[in-house]
Amino acid sequence: MKQLLLDIKPPAPPTLQNFVVGRNAEVLSSLHAAISGDCPSFIYLWGEKGSGKSHLLSACKAIGMRVADDVHLLDNGAQIALFNEYNQLKESGSFLITAGLHAPTQMGLRDDLATRLAWGLVYQLHPLNDEEKAQALKQHAAERGILLPSEVVDYCLRYLRRDLPTLMTTLDALDEWSLVTKKPVTVPMLKKLLQLNLDI
Repeated sequence: MKQLLLDIKPPAPPTLQNFVVGRNAEVLSSLHAAISGDCPSFIYLWGEKGSGKSHLLSACKAIGMRVADDVHLLDNGAQIALFNEYNQLKESGSFLITAGLHAPTQMGLRDDLATRLAWGLVYQLHPLNDEEKAQALKQHAAERGILLPSEVVDYCLRYLRRDLPTLMTTLDALDEWSLVTKKPVTVPMLKKLLQLNLDI
């Protein structure tokens, strides 16, 4: 049973529509405004891992917007390149969305780049609370066509690591096992899955 079929149903790609908003409604509103040209030309997002930065940047990149993720990992050369890109985009009136782990001035970046990151709108993304995580799991399940009982969601939130990537990975593995065994998703199935020490 450890050999589950992979990629039976690929997850839906990240979009602004399937982003679970939580307390980040203003961020989403600003991104929609940017797409329609009614917003400052730069937006910087920061927050802990799993707060949704990469989801939003992937969604924006997919519709042709310029993005730069994980700016806290950039070496000196890459920081200079991003600084120059900011200057060029400002002159042309183009849009750029960037993201990092912390606020612009708290990542040890070059002062000139930190200043550029703060040029436009700066938002801290807030991670989801339990109720919002439950909503995200149910939304993800619906996208994959999974009939997900509430007690399975409750069990996941009570006994698993609480970051969203872990919860989503568990749900995907549970869905695959359900399809392989042709049995509905239940708490006993989830417990069995966890006992098998799969990579979730």
